[in-house]
Amino acid sequence: MSYEVFWFLPTSGDTRYLGKSDFSRAPSNAYLRQVAETVDRLGYDGILIPTGASCADPWVTAATLVGVTRRIKLLVALRTSISGPTAGARQAAALDEALGGRLLLNGVPGGDATELAAEGVFLSHDERYDVADEYLTVWKRLLAGEKVDFEGRHFRLEGARNFHDALQKPWPPLYFGGSSPAAHELAAKHVDAYLTWGEPVEAVAAKIADVRKRAERHGRTVRFGVRLHVIVRETEDEAWSDADRLISRLTDDDIARAQAQYAQMDSVGQARMAALHQGRRDRLVIGPNLWAGVGLVRGGAGTALVGSPEQVVNRLDEYAALGVDTFVLSGYPHLEEAIRFAELAFPRIAGKTPVTLLNTTQTGGAFDIRTTTSADVVAS
Repeated sequence: MSYEVFWFLPTSGDTRYLGKSDFSRAPSNAYLRQVAETVDRLGYDGILIPTGASCADPWVTAATLVGVTRRIKLLVALRTSISGPTAGARQAAALDEALGGRLLLNGVPGGDATELAAEGVFLSHDERYDVADEYLTVWKRLLAGEKVDFEGRHFRLEGARNFHDALQKPWPPLYFGGSSPAAHELAAKHVDAYLTWGEPVEAVAAKIADVRKRAERHGRTVRFGVRLHVIVRETEDEAWSDADRLISRLTDDDIARAQAQYAQMDSVGQARMAALHQGRRDRLVIGPNLWAGVGLVRGGAGTALVGSPEQVVNRLDEYAALGVDTFVLSGYPHLEEAIRFAELAFPRIAGKTPVTLLNTTQTGGAFDIRTTTSADVVAS
């Protein structure tokens, strides 16, 4: 099956082991540029640039990638609870023009009240989605070229304009993820693509059905995507061994502290992630090749597809059969795993050009990569 495959930019740091060695590879701009350039050369369709208190600023980071990427789309976090829609529209127009029309926006109302309080934002869960609704209403009108007068509960504007156009019309595509009814309604009303974290296929199907039904009531259609980690190896045994290795340095205290922190959040999606494993090492396999080990100590997307190339691609195809057309993937560490996934899985994904790695040494800060035909991959 054919679908877009994005990778993830680790702007809060990177590591080979979850736990005490977290962030052992600092998110220097040189490293982030290396990851993005490698993903671009490998033939991925895009890269997600996340947001959060521990992340390098997504907009500044994205700007530094303009000159080192050529084809990938940059899916940049748009914090609707922290900034205003007029500034956001100007930033989006400028960055889209600089990228030659390769900008995508990922709306993020925020799911951690403690983190938001540190930013000076004191809003309840549903209030954050009310803000996002008004923000995106204004943001879209500005990028569509309107002069905007607006008075809502959270924003008031008089004569607002965006003087410089984005290349993409009427605006750069909007992506968004959330699991609550308020989030589904926001997605149905505003966004082009709804992203869900990787849950079992039946749960993802139910979320897609709900968002699709809500969108129909607004006279709209919405595309769908899934955010997942991947641990793909030549054999299934090797993949599961590396999944165990990834969490081998975790202590029970590490897990308890992380789960206590996530329990304080009002994010429905985070609660769903925690419910998959309940903080227990013996409940991590939650579906065929679907493993919840990352979520023991990582917020956000906490599941991974684990297995051989054929198994992992088969699982992606099962999501695609539900209507999913985009996957946002990641693995630890992100540079090496982006290469490994492209080498092992791309030959099995329709529309993806297989790649081979001419050498595994870093020369001039980049890997020597070439595209090949399927025959080349078999011959090698």
